[in-house]
Amino acid sequence: MTTRRPSRPAEQRGAVPLIYLRQLPSWLVPMVIAALFVVGLAVRGWAGAVALGLVAAFMAWLAYLSWPALAARGRLGRVLAIAALLSLAAFVATR
Repeated sequence: MTTRRPSRPAEQRGAVPLIYLRQLPSWLVPMVIAALFVVGLAVRGWAGAVALGLVAAFMAWLAYLSWPALAARGRLGRVLAIAALLSLAAFVATR
């Protein structure tokens, strides 16, 4: 298993938001993501789907930033997790 160094463009594009997130209290981002996930599961219709979509978007952004450094197994895991979350959002939107 080899790990590769992240590419320059991904590092540069992600640097500013990551620095901003790093300056926030360490509990805030996980708490907001957890709250969006709970709201997404609890609220029916489009509001719940949007909440789950925001969680999926955050996960996709983190996956994008780490993609060059991942082996195939790590990439597959991230793709499956995001796909499952988007499927759940579609289900919530229709109930």
